Amino acid sequence: MYDSILVPISFDEDRDAEGSLAVARALANTGARITLLHVMEQIPSYAISYMPTDYITESRSAIEAELTRMAQSLPGGQAALVEGHSGRTILEWADQHGVDCIVIASHRPGMQDLLLGSTATTVVRHARCAVHVLR
Repeated sequence: MYDSILVPISFDEDRDAEGSLAVARALANTGARITLLHVMEQIPSYAISYMPTDYITESRSAIEAELTRMAQSLPGGQAALVEGHSGRTILEWADQHGVDCIVIASHRPGMQDLLLGSTATTVVRHARCAVHVLR
């Protein structure tokens, strides 16, 4: 069905990364590219001073290794790690790389999501391509 699929990966415990990968496999055409994308949000300056000096470097290395491991299990899989605001960055990356489908996991919405919104909500509302949401 799709030639270029983007799967944003969150390492939060309540996200279903394996489910997203299974859906991406099912939706991919033969020879499709499936990209696993993790967005590292900036840590506020007031908080960074309380973290070990190599925290960001070590976190980045661990995330890159895990994304690469996950991507190797997919046909046409690749990993990407970028920095920015999660919702906006996912949308920008999809536009810049010609993605025709985004497969994103979402948590069950709570009251805070009605006021603040969530990453999946932002992606669904503003994506220029198909979006499949997993709950």
